[in-house]
Amino acid sequence: MIKVSIIIPTKNGGTIYKQVLDKLLSQKLYYDFEIIIIDSGSKDETVSYTKEKRKSNKNIILKEIIPSEFGHGKTRNLGASLAKGEFLVFITQDALPVDENWLNEMIEPFSISEDIVGVFGKHIPYEDCDIFEKHNLEVHFNNFGQGTRIYKMDDRERYENDEGYRHLLCFYSDNASAMRKSIWNKIPYDDVNFAEDQLWAKKIIELGYSKAYTSEAVIYHSHNYSFKEMMMRSYDDHKGLFAIYGYVPVKSIFLLPVHIVKHTFSDYKYLKTLTISRSKKKSLLMFSSKKNICKYIGAYFGPKGTNNTINKLFSRELILRKK
Repeated sequence: MIKVSIIIPTKNGGTIYKQVLDKLLSQKLYYDFEIIIIDSGSKDETVSYTKEKRKSNKNIILKEIIPSEFGHGKTRNLGASLAKGEFLVFITQDALPVDENWLNEMIEPFSISEDIVGVFGKHIPYEDCDIFEKHNLEVHFNNFGQGTRIYKMDDRERYENDEGYRHLLCFYSDNASAMRKSIWNKIPYDDVNFAEDQLWAKKIIELGYSKAYTSEAVIYHSHNYSFKEMMMRSYDDHKGLFAIYGYVPVKSIFLLPVHIVKHTFSDYKYLKTLTISRSKKKSLLMFSSKKNICKYIGAYFGPKGTNNTINKLFSRELILRKK
């Protein structure tokens, strides 16, 4: 009897997808689980590799859709509709579990309370990730605590007025997440192009449910973007955050230099704690300044994403969907 359904949207997953699928197949779980792959037009070996693996594993399901049918919320809902498991586990094609216990750790928090309807795990960077992103990931996930931590809205007034508290309660990531299928039946993902995970988490928190974070379920996940890609990814991120929270990080174009300088100075203070050469620090500081320029330009224009011209210029997500 299938207990857990793992759902992976794919498109041109490359070598890392093969590693992810192999690692998922090696998971040690006390129950049977299935892996549902929804592919939206891969032109590499993603589909052929999946079919090869399916020959020796009857619990691999492959569903192929045309690229125009893809949507972050829509495609995950399709996977969930095909799932037999009591728990739905979502992972991306480039998120690699660190060990064979990852799946067990992902669903373990559900045993604490029926009130917990969603779980997300810890991200650590790949070895080739830049040092600032490594540091950011470490700080970000350390904020959620160690072990299993349960988050529930216990102060409505604070939730309405404290942006930091609101983001802490509603942060959720489908790079590695799990939910009860029973809650998905009531509250599926919205059919949106981006940030379907955070929008879902906001809904369940506001309805009085709990989410859990577990630092024991760990995946490798990070990106090495070009400066242009950094700007476009920041644009998509902040476009999504604005749609969900009305969050505007850079309230005026005249404040752009202030945000860039403050963040670069923060990176400089971090560099001072590292035992590396002076020339290396200088090179990394130059990288930091360029990176922050791109990130904050994207953050400034993100909330303006309802403008079609701006969207076509800045959205990386739009470009990827067309490929």
